[in-house]
Amino acid sequence: TGIIIVELQKPKIIEKLNMLLQKLTLCSKIPPQRFQFLTKHLTQECNNRVHGSSFAHRGELRKAKRIVIKLGSAVITRGDECGLALGRLASIVEQVAMLQNQGREMMIVTSGAVAFGKQRLRHEILLSQSVRHALQSGNGQHKDMSVPVLEARACAAAGQSGLMALYEAMFTQYSTCTAQVLVTNLDFHDDEKRQNLNSTLQELLRMNIVPIINTNDAVVPPPEPNSDLQGVISIKDNDSLAARLAVEMKADLLIALSDVEGLYNSPPGTDDAKLIDIFYPGDQQSITYGTKSRVGIGGMEAKVMAALWALRGGTSVVIANGTNPKITGHVITDIVEGKKVGTFFSEIKPAGPSVEEQTEMARNSGRILASLHPDQRSEIICHLAELLIERKDEVLVANKMDIEMAVSAGRLPSAMLKRLSLSLEKLNSLAVGLRQIAIAARDNIGRVVRRTRVAQSLELEQVTVPIGVLLVIFEARPDCLPQVSALAIASGNALLLKGGKEAANTNYVLHQLTQEALSLHGVREAVQMVSTHEEVEDICRLDKMIDLIIPRGSSQLVQEIQRVAKGIPVLGHSEGICHVYVDADASVSKVIKIVRDSKCDYPAACNAMETLLIHRDILRTPMFDQIIEMLHNEQVKIHSGPRFASYLTFSPSEARSLRTEYGDLECCLEVVDSVQEAVEHIHKYGSSHTDVIITENKETAEQFLQQLDSACVFWNTSSRFADGYRFGLG
Repeated sequence: TGIIIVELQKPKIIEKLNMLLQKLTLCSKIPPQRFQFLTKHLTQECNNRVHGSSFAHRGELRKAKRIVIKLGSAVITRGDECGLALGRLASIVEQVAMLQNQGREMMIVTSGAVAFGKQRLRHEILLSQSVRHALQSGNGQHKDMSVPVLEARACAAAGQSGLMALYEAMFTQYSTCTAQVLVTNLDFHDDEKRQNLNSTLQELLRMNIVPIINTNDAVVPPPEPNSDLQGVISIKDNDSLAARLAVEMKADLLIALSDVEGLYNSPPGTDDAKLIDIFYPGDQQSITYGTKSRVGIGGMEAKVMAALWALRGGTSVVIANGTNPKITGHVITDIVEGKKVGTFFSEIKPAGPSVEEQTEMARNSGRILASLHPDQRSEIICHLAELLIERKDEVLVANKMDIEMAVSAGRLPSAMLKRLSLSLEKLNSLAVGLRQIAIAARDNIGRVVRRTRVAQSLELEQVTVPIGVLLVIFEARPDCLPQVSALAIASGNALLLKGGKEAANTNYVLHQLTQEALSLHGVREAVQMVSTHEEVEDICRLDKMIDLIIPRGSSQLVQEIQRVAKGIPVLGHSEGICHVYVDADASVSKVIKIVRDSKCDYPAACNAMETLLIHRDILRTPMFDQIIEMLHNEQVKIHSGPRFASYLTFSPSEARSLRTEYGDLECCLEVVDSVQEAVEHIHKYGSSHTDVIITENKETAEQFLQQLDSACVFWNTSSRFADGYRFGLG
């Protein structure tokens, strides 16, 4: 019957389960070997926190209420290991205080007492030696003033009070109270002491106080390796302390900050070392550990063991870099917001590859795609066109499910629902367009653009080549998937697709058809669909793997992608605020047909009319009455511009802005005095997409066509004609 996995939310569990059963019944009519629906997967999301399970995906970290921050010695101390890195520590304190003030319960496990004490004792010893040296110099005696090796426990005893005083002073700046808690291994192994510790910390958290915990290094014995008994981790270092504390206090999240970006598959700095985004229990065999950090008694292996122990206890863990000046100021808040920072430990391994692995597969397969004969690439596109028609039932049933779920959720406006909807007519139109692209694909790659003779027997050629790996992000518009896939195949580019979750079922089926077509010549992996819980912002950071980003959707989407994309070019597009200007010399029959088609044929399209400009002389004429009657019959809601409203005693609702893309059966109606005023209005409020003049006066039309600075400027033609398919471009 296929598989449907839907997102469940606590308040609507029963409703969602009932819907799930209905979809399964619907899906059972489809051949099981052909159809499988996969949407968002949040396994047992409703019960995770109740049973103390860790979060399955980074995005869920936003829900973390109780958080433990572990600050490693390398994060706290300066490079000379004497004294603290005050600027770094101040930025960490600021982030912790901000999260605390958001209503979260924050705890800090800190190192640094030894380093702080070492600085203090060295200063005292040097001061003492200098006094003795001054007294002895009169007798002609000179002694070496080198500082002796300082014992760690003595340094901890001397530094603990100063470290706590520093924390208290920093947190006071944010009106946040702190409390010091010193622990040893016995405090966890002795039941009574452990209960007392738990009670103390619970009470501090209840009073909105940030506990700052450290091992009592002044009295703690040297760590005993491999002393974990009966699944209980021993307190050997602050990594194990943080893990034990997080589990004991039922923390949602443990953030362990160190001096490396996270966990690598081999020692950082080696040629093949790659940062591991998500680490799963059982992956330890694939890891080669390097040496421990310059300070502290732990190392990456100790961090991993502690993290896995905490994970088994129900606490999510992230290991990240707390020393990188580029990210230190927001590393903690980024992690809590679910951004891809450091290594996230998860118990649930996704069935498919990571987005990095998908990108690598797409790149490798894309290179083979680019090397195919042009006729082979055309065959792939034609085969995709055939599959769209042959398997139309699968596509339409999947699309019906998406629409029903969107309607049930009630979150999509009508314009988005129309974009989400597919029909047999749309599929036939798509197939025709794909065949046009297939024909054009034959000379896309390897075409000589220019040939220059640089010298005798030396020629320079400029030829067309693929860009590389494209990332196309599109909203609830599934017909975009085969269109973009065909263009990528025609140009020999690898493709990553990130579609809107509203069209998850339709996108899944269309992507399966695309990969089936690619299999015709062994390049199935050239087009990948990112269906994991990856945030768009995280994908846009893969600047070493992605060559161009193309967002397809609202202007808000485009602007957001342009903001977050770092180091990757973004091919953005404008809004579709298209105007139709009805001149005084317009033909009434043309006006009615063009305005109706421009606004009503497909209101959600970017080339639909959004503002109707009327010459003043047309007001209160039969033509004007016919325009209004037609719009009323088509159920178009009219918003009056300020000039139009001034002519009426009772005007329609006034437009909130003259620069609005309605994307629905709505438009703005405004009055102008001349074609020149129409041009000025469009330049001020339009988006330079497509603008139309309706007139029988050739001179007026030529003035409009020449003066208007838009991509498409039409005379007596519907704005809906602005389409690559209608232009014969596929």
